Amino acid sequence: MNLHQAGVSLLKALSRHSDLIMQTYLSGSLNENEHSPKVIDKLMQLGVLWRPEPDAELRLKQAVRNLLESSLHDERNRQIDANIGSSLAGLKTLAQHYKEALHLQKFSDASAYLSDLTEHVYQLTESLENSVRTLFSRINNEFGYVGSIDAKIRENQLAQEQVSELLNQLEMFQFDQLSIEAGSNRELRHLLVVTLQQSFAKVTRELAVVQARLLALLGRFREFKGRTQLLKGFLLHLEQQPDFAPKNYSQFSQVPLLFNQAKAIINPAAVDVFCTAQEHDLQEIVGKLKAIHRHQQANIDDSERKAQQILVEQQAEVEFKEDILKQAAEAYFCQVIETGQSLTALDYLKQNELAFDAEAWLYQVIGEYQSLPLEEQSYFAIDTIGHDHPIYNGNFVIQDLELGLR
Repeated sequence: MNLHQAGVSLLKALSRHSDLIMQTYLSGSLNENEHSPKVIDKLMQLGVLWRPEPDAELRLKQAVRNLLESSLHDERNRQIDANIGSSLAGLKTLAQHYKEALHLQKFSDASAYLSDLTEHVYQLTESLENSVRTLFSRINNEFGYVGSIDAKIRENQLAQEQVSELLNQLEMFQFDQLSIEAGSNRELRHLLVVTLQQSFAKVTRELAVVQARLLALLGRFREFKGRTQLLKGFLLHLEQQPDFAPKNYSQFSQVPLLFNQAKAIINPAAVDVFCTAQEHDLQEIVGKLKAIHRHQQANIDDSERKAQQILVEQQAEVEFKEDILKQAAEAYFCQVIETGQSLTALDYLKQNELAFDAEAWLYQVIGEYQSLPLEEQSYFAIDTIGHDHPIYNGNFVIQDLELGLR
């Protein structure tokens, strides 16, 4: 009951003297001449104000300052708490107290330990989330609480060091040990494994994003600094030589490279098949091509439409050629297996002086590989050799195939 009354008295004092507290928070110290000594003594007794040294000015206690910084989202002086090791050690100790109390059937003590453990777990997860939120807030306003570019670069480098320290501290999460510590207890597994693992995964993903954005922002700051130095140098040059006027470099026989630049008259043309704005025009062109194709087919001479006699000998000849092509592809695979050396398809075609069309030969090799079962395909390593199409984006032209063993 006394703890309850003390808490109510503290909150009432904070509400009653809110203007004094906010003035101290914003200025950093309290001007004792503007306020009543009785009020100041009361706030010092409640632990709101304190004097670091006998001759020093009164300041806010760190707990009160942290409360205001967190509630007001004031990121100017907030520091990231990366002391995760001691927090994890405290969690393991409380878990052992809780299991011991359950073993001794002291259920009231076990309930108190579980309550403390729950509070510590949620404080740790909240601390991690606040640290990431602080970093994002600094990035989003581009470290706007400092004025110069050099100060922004220093703050960016500090934030990168804090991210590295957080990542190093996150490596102390050993969930296999926490799982062993929790055992089969449902409450402990929920707190030490499920809750902490979810917070760990979320913070790790967000820190990866923070690192990328910090590096990009640092590049921008350095670019601004370089341009600023260039402009300051030019202004200093004008102050020292006020009669300076740029020369007409177009009249010189040798123009400096800085001025000898010209934009391209016409950019190189390229077909963009992924442009949705031209989709309707492309459909019309394709539709007309199909119409022309059908019109040409309609004008074929009737004599060519007549049924022609199919020669069985010709079909057998085609089938025989296909069999030869298939056998040659199989022999190609067998040679790679026997020698154990990688060999391109066109090199094999030249070495054996095969009279197949190169394109048909490559198609046959690809088809032979794809017709194999997945287990047999895993024995081979087939790589395509070619180049990207110069006009149609995303199209790769295969010039050769290299077959080897994995």
